[in-house]
Amino acid sequence: MAQTGSTYATDPYDISRYHRLAEIASDMMSRGSGIPSAVVADLLGREAGHPTPKVDVRAAVFRDQEILLVRERGDGLWTLPGGWADVGESPSAAAARETLEESGYRIRILRLLAVYDRDRHPHPPLAYHAYKLFFEGDVAGGEPASSDETDAADFFAVEALPPLSTMRVTESQIARLFRLHRDPCAPTDFD
Repeated sequence: MAQTGSTYATDPYDISRYHRLAEIASDMMSRGSGIPSAVVADLLGREAGHPTPKVDVRAAVFRDQEILLVRERGDGLWTLPGGWADVGESPSAAAARETLEESGYRIRILRLLAVYDRDRHPHPPLAYHAYKLFFEGDVAGGEPASSDETDAADFFAVEALPPLSTMRVTESQIARLFRLHRDPCAPTDFD
């Protein structure tokens, strides 16, 4: 509300109220997360205009009955290769690029499996609203490699998943991706 109000308000009194609302929101997020209020205020202050969701793209790459996961250096946990889509890049191209960068595998995108509102799934809180796009991909070349962000890449059965980075993907999402992969006529899952 503060971001939208600050963008469209013209009355000095209203502008002042929206700035105060931003301070209150920063303080609330700080108390709930343990992050200093000034850091939260800086994070929130980077966004301007009407708030819109960020787009997180992930690749579900299957080999036999296993799915490709990468281990994040930041938390030591596993996830599907992916990340934020870049401006000017199509979502499928972003998923393929992220997979190459994080796993060493070149992939061909086959189809969009799912579009989820991150807040409707059991992920830990995030400062931004995000949509998650999961693409099915097929290995077209390459070999496992580490990167600045990841230190391992491997394939896992749904019954033998390693500890997951739930900031990025959940076990229930991976299970759903396996079901969609097994049914090539299944429509894209959403919400």
